[in-house]
Amino acid sequence: MMVLAQPVLAGLFLTGNVDAIAVHGVVGSTLSALGLVLVAATAVYLVRRGRLWVLPAVVLLFLAAGLQTGLGYSRVLQVHIPLGVAVTTATVVLAVWVWSPSAARPRGGAR
Repeated sequence: MMVLAQPVLAGLFLTGNVDAIAVHGVVGSTLSALGLVLVAATAVYLVRRGRLWVLPAVVLLFLAAGLQTGLGYSRVLQVHIPLGVAVTTATVVLAVWVWSPSAARPRGGAR
């Protein structure tokens, strides 16, 4: 949910709510920290039965979120905005996949 709040908070700031940018920054920093927890949870998933592609994808998402946070605080908006769209999209796609039947199947496709 936090990743979906980010574009809303940015939009609120752009429409004149100057307090929204502070919340946007805190949420972004929190998301970056939670990315490390996601990497650890993904490693557990991988050891137990998971798909091999998930760990590199989550690590890439974690790195992108960290870069995104740094770019935001540096005000490099020409990269921050499109990267934010990519991070949000990738997070939603991954969240949808996690709840799909293919995520629950053991490696190798056995049922």
